Amino acid sequence: MDYSVVIATKDRQEYLRRTLESLTRQTSAPPFEVIVVDNGSTDGTRGIVEARAQRVPAVRYVAEPQPNRGKARNRGVEFAAGRYIVFCDDDVSLPPGWLAAHAAAQTGDDCVVNGPILNVPSYDATPKPALANYSRAFLCTCNASLSKEAFYRAGGFDESFDLYGWEDTELGVRLRQAKCRWKFAWDAFLWHIKPPAENTLEIESRKAVEKARMAGRFLGKHPSRRARLATGAHALNLLRARYLLPDPLLAFYAGLSSGDAPGWLRRLSRGQLLDALYARELVRALDAGDVR
Repeated sequence: MDYSVVIATKDRQEYLRRTLESLTRQTSAPPFEVIVVDNGSTDGTRGIVEARAQRVPAVRYVAEPQPNRGKARNRGVEFAAGRYIVFCDDDVSLPPGWLAAHAAAQTGDDCVVNGPILNVPSYDATPKPALANYSRAFLCTCNASLSKEAFYRAGGFDESFDLYGWEDTELGVRLRQAKCRWKFAWDAFLWHIKPPAENTLEIESRKAVEKARMAGRFLGKHPSRRARLATGAHALNLLRARYLLPDPLLAFYAGLSSGDAPGWLRRLSRGQLLDALYARELVRALDAGDVR
């Protein structure tokens, strides 16, 4: 087996079904398997996976009941038979040449390949990659591949990142420290399905708070200037968070985000609110020393 595609999932059976369907349509791909790690689902996820277990490519079900994306992916790699691990999310649609593009870009055990991630509102939207889809992130597990040897040499995912955010960035830092090379493969793009109706302010607010907490943990491990800039933990932003983001201002942003304001103003206010929530929670995390 050359490649193992590892997908961590929780309670997203319909998205997962369509992701698995797109994997069955891969062309010119090397021999590969698919490992789905069920991270504590209560829906029909297991049935979706087992219904495809006897098809080509081989699909395997692995259970990791504790909700933790890093732990789930570590578990998937543990069961992987391939020399190379390919990560993608459970809510993606994969073009037929996706895996072949990753394979063509790989050059050995010290190479980390990332591909463009195109956020789209539905499965009907299938744009081509553009310059806006370029990213310098060393590892983004929505769309990345690396050798199993490099993964273990860097130590795998740190399972203390038990909330949303930064666990793949943190592993990317250690892969860079382990002298892995980085490559961006334009042909290895995918579509990340993000329906606006499901992208609620409540969900995004929770993610902003969790990501800030994990940023504090990330800085505890990597207190570099580069990490502080990446997380927003630099002097000016921390000053703004402490003194220039009072509760009434956040309430004002929230009101505009969900009111009858023009669409552009709602989007602007929503962005400002999420940024403010992140910045204020980051200060709390740093002050509390939540950096284990």
